[in-house]
Amino acid sequence: MIRVGSRESRLAVVQAEEVMHRLGECELVTMKTTGDKILDRTLDKVGGKGLFVKELDRALAAGEVDLTVHSLKDVPMEQPDGLPLVAFPKRADARDVLVLPENGVWDREKPIGCSSARRRVQLHELFPEIEVQPVRGNVQTRLAKLERGEYGALVLAAAGLHRLGLEHRISRYFSPEEMLPAAGQGILAVQAREGEMADAAAKLDDSETRVCALAERAYIRALGGSCFSPAAAYAVMENGVLRLRALYVSADEKTLLRGEITGEPHGAEALGERLAARLRRQAEEET
Repeated sequence: MIRVGSRESRLAVVQAEEVMHRLGECELVTMKTTGDKILDRTLDKVGGKGLFVKELDRALAAGEVDLTVHSLKDVPMEQPDGLPLVAFPKRADARDVLVLPENGVWDREKPIGCSSARRRVQLHELFPEIEVQPVRGNVQTRLAKLERGEYGALVLAAAGLHRLGLEHRISRYFSPEEMLPAAGQGILAVQAREGEMADAAAKLDDSETRVCALAERAYIRALGGSCFSPAAAYAVMENGVLRLRALYVSADEKTLLRGEITGEPHGAEALGERLAARLRRQAEEET
């Protein structure tokens, strides 16, 4: 029986169960990660989103589980030796969404809560008059903070709310033109030990999702960024052509540049690297 490792949050379990349903008979093994335990500081202050995968990586390397399931946007750009990402199931909705209190009233005197610098810099463009503040915790914890009046609104990932059956809480979907998603948003990543679980990976992997994931992550990696960097990247396949849109943010966050590139899907990573070089060069020319 395949043992599937997951964080113990409700969303993480639902995501693992999606994978298990595709594979057939499996055993779920859950664990609390370091990232789940630190809720009073933003992730860039305590080591980044890799804190959400460290314990799962250890369990996988030790043979305690056979596969692990992650939200791809939480996975560091570099993988530990011997623990590759082996499958990317079909992508869910990649968009960000606005969530209001249950009474439907947006108190714009209160801050918007969001979990990433990427969202923060784009929210400042969309709503320059409203303060943006970090919010930590799982989806249910963030919603509870919203109902207590700590925030006037939240920005969350559509995919997570849909997976939790909370789509009725969505007040507005942000188009990619308004708010470019995080690299890997809406994508699940399945990890295994090198050379193992090939049959399971073949059942799970979606080829279009894979090339989009590779292009997006190559863009972030080429900028020297991490999964909590303000940079963003979102790829889609259109009539057999890969289209990658990206956001570049300068270190002082005063320069925001958007760009896009198209190319063949077999060159997904090179496409991401080319767009990163282009936007970095453009930023240097403008300063």
